[in-house]
Amino acid sequence: MDKKIVLRTKAKELRKTLNIESISTDLVNKIRQTCEYNNAQNIMLFYPKKYETNLLELLKDNKTFYLPRVSGENLEICPYKLGDELKKSEFNVHEPTSMPVEIATIDLIFVPALAIDEQGYRLGYGGGYYDRLLKNFKGVTICALPKELVIKTLPKESHDIKISKIITT
Repeated sequence: MDKKIVLRTKAKELRKTLNIESISTDLVNKIRQTCEYNNAQNIMLFYPKKYETNLLELLKDNKTFYLPRVSGENLEICPYKLGDELKKSEFNVHEPTSMPVEIATIDLIFVPALAIDEQGYRLGYGGGYYDRLLKNFKGVTICALPKELVIKTLPKESHDIKISKIITT
């Protein structure tokens, strides 16, 4: 069996055992202390799945936020503020209904992950959406995860994109 498939299953099971609400609060507090976050104005978050780090508390900050929306094989970057309409996608994720913007608009992207290795390579859900999105992105990328999901090394493929910064508990 593919090593990434095994690792995804293990990471999903491990997440279920963590106090993700408390961890998310800690991560948000740490994020707010970073120069990368403080220097960014246009920030893409992600709407969390169950057991996934929830960074939506950041939406209360005085910045411009965006959420991703799946469009075919790619992610669109759509403006979002608290209270805007969200629709559930085919992946059962809440997505904005606003018109997408160009990736050049964005300073910082928070990237979801099931796990990440010490070099900054992430284990995603297997669709490749973020790797395609980040291929030509020039800004900062951050993965904010519980320390239990940071591992020594992950199997890498040629299309895998390294994350700029890891924030952990």
